[in-house]
Amino acid sequence: MRQLTVQLEERSYPILIGSGLLAQAPRFFEQYGLTKKSPLLIITDANVAPKYLSTLEQTLSTAGFTVVSAVVPAGETSKSLSVYQDMMTAAIEGKLDRSSAIIALGGGVVGDLAGFVAATYMRGVKFVQVPTTILAHDSSVGGKVAVNHPLAKNMIGAFHQPELVLYDVDTLQSLPPRDVSAGLSEMLKHGLIRDEAFAHWCEEHAEQLLALDPEALGYGLERGCGIKAEIVSRDERENGERALLNLGHTIGHAIEAIAGYGEFLHGEAISIGMAGSALLGEKLGAPAGLYDDTVRMLRALRLPVTLPSHLGTEALMEAMMHDKKFREGHMVFIIPDHIGAARIVKDVPVSDVIEVIELLKKGD
Repeated sequence: MRQLTVQLEERSYPILIGSGLLAQAPRFFEQYGLTKKSPLLIITDANVAPKYLSTLEQTLSTAGFTVVSAVVPAGETSKSLSVYQDMMTAAIEGKLDRSSAIIALGGGVVGDLAGFVAATYMRGVKFVQVPTTILAHDSSVGGKVAVNHPLAKNMIGAFHQPELVLYDVDTLQSLPPRDVSAGLSEMLKHGLIRDEAFAHWCEEHAEQLLALDPEALGYGLERGCGIKAEIVSRDERENGERALLNLGHTIGHAIEAIAGYGEFLHGEAISIGMAGSALLGEKLGAPAGLYDDTVRMLRALRLPVTLPSHLGTEALMEAMMHDKKFREGHMVFIIPDHIGAARIVKDVPVSDVIEVIELLKKGD
């Protein structure tokens, strides 16, 4: 088992990565402060529930925990205020109290939704992230939880750190190939912003990662989580450095909003956004070749790097204006200077962004 710690003083918590961890969940839950005296609410989705919910319910119940569960539709549409209200109803009807905990069993959508329920139920209860996707190695760490508004992604949210991230890599073996690639997008992102050697490692080991080779996957998840944990430990509430983790997200979130959270998986949208950020980087002084190198790495992981022509430039720009990273009339982007280093640029010319959007539509 691999173990990391997100260092946040009294709110520090471990990330446990390994095989067979779901079966050991009761031991870890007790070790990290969850009580058997109050009910737990497991929130999961319709894709994950048939695979892992009954196993986790039975394991916890056998160990003496009282468990209630709620299953939401799979996909980004479940990060809505209406589904959030349904989960609050499930918590109330399940008689959760201030000593209870919410368990997020699933990918990033479930983690964000369950975490926001935990942050707001009775003004905040404990929660545990139990990710079942590669993509969730990013979203399960750091305590950013949210639901979407029809006009903007993640606009309604909070910072609420988990007690524990329990990452059973066995659950990743059932992922479809497209979801594997989408998850690896965020893994590569961590290398692109902070660790050049790791970014090249992701490219060199792309086939092993895509094949879910346990050794390669274990190292990749550990290093990806480790980079995020290091940054979060220094900037929990995104007052500075943590914003670097948004590489590719300004364009990526706009793609998701315009495409309706269906045409592209999150990691695919972020991949296109990272290609766009590399183009912006070259426009703002980064060495020539940054875009080509970034695109080559993304393609090695079988990720998209171009925009379909039917996504209108005007609509994408409008969506970016609603993004949290649009401030005081300026476009804020995370811009790479080279592979392994990025910076926050708070006044990117709108004309440059429009030009990049058009270039992304043309591709090569």
